[in-house]
Amino acid sequence: MTKPNLKIILAAPRGFCAGVDRAVQIVERAIEKHGAPVYVRHEIVHNRYVVESLEARGAVFVDELDEIPDDAVVIFSAHGVPKSVPAEAHRRELVYLDATCPLVSKVHREAERHHAEGRDVILIGHAGHPEVVGTMGQLSDGDILLIETADQAEAIQPPRPEALAYTTQTTLSVDETADIVTILKRRFPQIAAPHKEDICYATTNRQQAMKDIAGRCDALLVIGAPNSSNSLRLVEVARQNGCENAMLVQRASEIDWISLADVKTLGISAGASAPEILVEEVIDAAKARYDVTVEQVQAEPENMSFKLPSQLLDQ
Repeated sequence: MTKPNLKIILAAPRGFCAGVDRAVQIVERAIEKHGAPVYVRHEIVHNRYVVESLEARGAVFVDELDEIPDDAVVIFSAHGVPKSVPAEAHRRELVYLDATCPLVSKVHREAERHHAEGRDVILIGHAGHPEVVGTMGQLSDGDILLIETADQAEAIQPPRPEALAYTTQTTLSVDETADIVTILKRRFPQIAAPHKEDICYATTNRQQAMKDIAGRCDALLVIGAPNSSNSLRLVEVARQNGCENAMLVQRASEIDWISLADVKTLGISAGASAPEILVEEVIDAAKARYDVTVEQVQAEPENMSFKLPSQLLDQ
């Protein structure tokens, strides 16, 4: 039988960002240097394929440090941790490596700087997300005020409105965050902004790439995890920019091909924690069912890289 035609439009950039690539390398290098097992507090990044691949090499993922034996090697995830976590690791004399994305660390330092200069800090982010938990844990309880929505920005009553700063989670919707910031600046004209945008380059670039292709697609697949903030934002951006039929899948086996039966043009992107092998897997699954042509649409090129911790560099 003749296969139906399907055009795939690939968004670029997509998939691994520099922070994720660095975090995965830290786990791999730590296993090579110290041997298995190496413990990782929380998922190193939000992707089951990546986590399971590292588990197969000797990584053990735990929720808290009290699950780790003494004299173990522990790695903190790319999302960052409250200050209490490295303090506890130091108290227990654990060997630890910090895989926090440098752009998340920048947000941590900004919050500390604003607090030291006498400002209260408003954090725009999603409650309970590991990155937000880590950022709020840089200061004492109550020193950072969390808001998630424009309505909350309108309603918040900080104790010292004349001495405010804001910072943001790195993986938010660029457009929705801009709306929230506009409200904060209208209500609190003296509010201090970050020196440089907190939403990271990778989040911004992937959302722009999504905007570039969404209006051309009958359906769109974002490859990523359901607990991945940047992946969920890509689905939202697709729906807001011309492709209502946008959905999140972790890998090809989750795709409901029957629901895509009438699709002629399929868009594909991947969250910043999703490896390219999962994109290739989806394309191969499509080729098994369709006569596929592939077009890649390139938004902003990326050449960012981050150094590994000095403990893992060859001496």
